[in-house]
Order: sequence, then C-alpha cells, then structure tokens
Amino acid sequence: MVWEGIIEFTTVADLNSFTSAANKLDTSVAQVSRKVASLEKQLGVKLFNRSTRNVSLTEAGRVYYAQCAPALAALQDAELMVTELQRVPSGLIKMTVPVAFGEAFVAPLLNRFLKQYTDISIECKFSNDTVDIIEQGLDLAIRIGRLEDSSLVAKKLATRQLFVCASEDYLRKHGEPKVLDDLKAHACLVGSHSHWRFHWKGESRVHKIQGRIKYNSGNALRHAALEGLGLVQLPGFYVRNDLEKRKLIEVLADHRDEKEAVWALFPSNRHMAPKVRVLVDYLGQHLEDG
Repeated sequence: MVWEGIIEFTTVADLNSFTSAANKLDTSVAQVSRKVASLEKQLGVKLFNRSTRNVSLTEAGRVYYAQCAPALAALQDAELMVTELQRVPSGLIKMTVPVAFGEAFVAPLLNRFLKQYTDISIECKFSNDTVDIIEQGLDLAIRIGRLEDSSLVAKKLATRQLFVCASEDYLRKHGEPKVLDDLKAHACLVGSHSHWRFHWKGESRVHKIQGRIKYNSGNALRHAALEGLGLVQLPGFYVRNDLEKRKLIEVLADHRDEKEAVWALFPSNRHMAPKVRVLVDYLGQHLEDG
C-alpha cells in the first residue's frame, strides 16, 4: 500500500482548507494539492468538492477519511510508544485512593514502586470521597465496586469479596443465621451504609440491617466482631486472615455477593504518560484479590 498523500488528505479534511493544511504541515499549498491529486488518481475517485470559497469531502472522501483517520492515529500512538520505551519514566503523579484499602494495600506497593522508579514522585490523597480527578488535576484514582458512567478510562486491577462473619463466641451464644431474614434477630455491626449486599438464586439482594454499633471504619468493625459484639460484613482484605485462623467464622456463605472490581481510573487522553502507565501496570501486577 502507498501511504503518500494520506497525511495531506486527512489534514485538509480536518481543517477544511488546503491553505490551513499547508501551514500545519509546513509546506506549500501546491505541494498539498499535488499529493491529494495523486492520491485521488491512485484511488480512482474524487475525495474533495473544491470551490473558491470552501472545501468539503465527497461521499467517497468521507468513507475513506473514516478509515484513514483511526489508522493514522494508531501509527502515531505506535511511534509515541516506541519513543517512550527509550525514556525513563519521571515526574509527579497525583492520585487518590480509598482510606482503609489504600493504607493497607496500595501504600506499601507505592513505597516499593518508588524504590524502583527513583525519578517518579507521588502525591497521594487518602479519601473515601468520589472526587472529580480532572477538576482536581489528578492523574489517577483507585476505586472499588460499581463505577458511574464517565469519560474516564478504567482498568481492572484486582477483585474483592464481601464476607459476613462473627466470632465463635458470638455464634455459640446467639446461633448462626441460615437465611437473610434471620439477620433481624442478630446484632449487626453497621458500617457507613445501613444495608448489606448479597447474591441469591442469580439475583443481587440488598438487605437493611441495624444494630447498636455503627463505625465508619472497617478496622473498627473487625475488632468489634473479634470481641463477639455481632455479625459484620467486610471485604476479604480485612478478615481473610481471621477466617483462615478461625478467629472469625463465615456465615451465609451461599448468599455471598458477587466479587467486585478494584479499578484504576484516569483521564481518557489517547497518550497516557509513561509515569502513569508504569504505575498502573505495577499495581495490576502486585495487587492481590481481597
């Protein structure tokens, strides 16, 4: 395939002007016209309707442009990626992560990452607020669960599982719930939301719970459960070790909610900065499912 003339064609189509295209390409209008005319001759079709006042694509030109523009963009991406391979990622990354998950799992990985990439700096805000990363000038956000529709690009890094559990002492005194309605008779440790999520017979279920303890901290809820104060629903990264050591016992296992994803979100620029790409790849390789 002969590529000559395609850059000139797409530039004219983008700007609706041979003169503007020549200025952008730092060449003469005559040169642009010759390249486009040669391309039209090669294809055997007319690509532009020309007049003294304006330039517009013909039907064949619109079809050809729709195929050429993405192909050229892909070539530009490929060239940039190859060029970036020769560069050492550097600069400041501004990001946000959820508090508990970030402190327990993301921060240790960031510290190891920074030891490896000594030319990168990180400014990380630990917050459970859903901030607008474009408005705040952030490069990256780590979020968990269902995502709202947005123009951001999302990459899945890991998954997490919710478990309902209690101490052996609590279950010995109060019995084990077998169905969701049994929760009404139990002391439930309430987190930031007064409902728990379940999955039963192919459907998602939301079950309202109540109790005399309400903490907006996963660690505080875990400690309350270990003290035998009630049932708790927490992600595996809080309680997996306790479950393995039988310090906490899972209940309602056949009602477990489906696993939810841990995401990296970043602006939808076509060219992701090398510093952000290497961090996202690093987190994807080292974050474990919780």
